[in-house]
Amino acid sequence: MEPIACDYHGYRVWEIPPNTQAIAALQALGILEGVDLPRHREDEHGLHLQIEAMKLGFADALAHIGEPGTMQVSSDSMLADAYIARRRGAIGEEASDPVAGMPGTGDTVYLAAADGEGMMVSFIQSNYQGFGSGLLVPGTGIALHNRGCGFSLERGHPNELAPGKRPYHTIMPGFLGRADGEPVGPFGVMGAFMQPQGHMQMVLNTVDYRLHPQAALDAPRWRWTGGRSVQVEQSMPAHVVKSLLARGHDISVAADDTGFGRGQIIWRNHDGVLVGGSETRADGQVAAF
Repeated sequence: MEPIACDYHGYRVWEIPPNTQAIAALQALGILEGVDLPRHREDEHGLHLQIEAMKLGFADALAHIGEPGTMQVSSDSMLADAYIARRRGAIGEEASDPVAGMPGTGDTVYLAAADGEGMMVSFIQSNYQGFGSGLLVPGTGIALHNRGCGFSLERGHPNELAPGKRPYHTIMPGFLGRADGEPVGPFGVMGAFMQPQGHMQMVLNTVDYRLHPQAALDAPRWRWTGGRSVQVEQSMPAHVVKSLLARGHDISVAADDTGFGRGQIIWRNHDGVLVGGSETRADGQVAAF
């Protein structure tokens, strides 16, 4: 069998892969790799971090591990840097009841591309709900999407399920241009109902606040969740939160950045220079070729 491993403070720790529970230890180590543990073994805060990390590792192992052929997530996804970072962000100052996460649930991929001749592409693809419908096109390995879940069952609704109709869905690759028709570039923010909100915030960050692509993506985000309820990221300045509360918004600070979208941007300036940004909340990078 092929062992699994993680790096920890200059060492590499190897373990036996599922169907054993050893991955729980690697997850806990991965979580602790990104925190500053106190130098004293019995330090209360250090022990708290260790216990919480281990609980999270066990929660995932108990929820996901089994015969590898029947697992819905892979060992690689459970040990991926981005997922471990999200689990690390779930640890607070108080003891918690551990809840399993869902690594590798991203069913949407966005990419932006541009070349030196002016061709630009804004591309987004989603099977919806992980592996989509679970059906494959025979002989191809291509999974069919599950966007039919977006239909409404309410009678008379414009989005009511019916033959020959396409459902409401959340996929929307974006592209920015100038009023004179000059293209600026492709952009997108994955994340279901966060997508339109993310698009708006990216445009404001670019046009009104003059942020370069990476700064526009990194800036603290908010998302409306219904009624007066708005979630904000922990990086949102406190005085902004207080001001919104004073205006009657029901503000909550999210425990992590899971629901705030994942974006990519490429802008072309007047000189034809391409400038890219890649979401720090997810896997991705800016690549020149």
